[in-house]
Amino acid sequence: MTPQTFIFIGRSGCGKGTQGKLLEEYLAAADPSRKIRYEETGFKFRKLITGATLTSKLSKEIYDRSGIFPAFLAVWTWVTDFVEDLTGEEHIIFDGSPRLFLEAQVLESALLFYKMKPFVIYLDIHNDVSHTRLTARGRLDDVTPERIQNRLDWYEKEVVPTIEYYKQNPHFKFLHINGDQTISEVYKEIIDRIAPLM
Repeated sequence: MTPQTFIFIGRSGCGKGTQGKLLEEYLAAADPSRKIRYEETGFKFRKLITGATLTSKLSKEIYDRSGIFPAFLAVWTWVTDFVEDLTGEEHIIFDGSPRLFLEAQVLESALLFYKMKPFVIYLDIHNDVSHTRLTARGRLDDVTPERIQNRLDWYEKEVVPTIEYYKQNPHFKFLHINGDQTISEVYKEIIDRIAPLM
């Protein structure tokens, strides 16, 4: 199997992390000798805000008021790793980035530089399903109905244009997946769709 790159995108609660980890397990079993790089933006942001640096403190202020992290921080979560130790021989999974159109453009410039033609896996769930899942998981950044609604409103304004950009861009292998299915059904659809293209 040649090295593959995957970008998961969709509403909060759509299952990006769950399906990303399942895909990681699939790749590890199908191609055991190849390293897998898992780029999880949310994890790195949550770690960042616990630090003592100026960046950490300012990021914590944004987080506490349910603000949006600037694009440069989202890019930072993966670009340093790429520059310092990417070999070109690993599989790569992006979970949570890019979301903003600007982030998507920066990532595309990197993917072109590294001669990668990635899959974009769009997990499409209805707004009410997203709201229910976010409420149920009870994570700190989903602690109030207002914060959840802010996230959903922000998705419509900022992330939907990025999805359209991916859909229309021939550099990406865009897969529209029904995320309202069960976890196993979503996973099966993803594997059934990507396997013939790898």
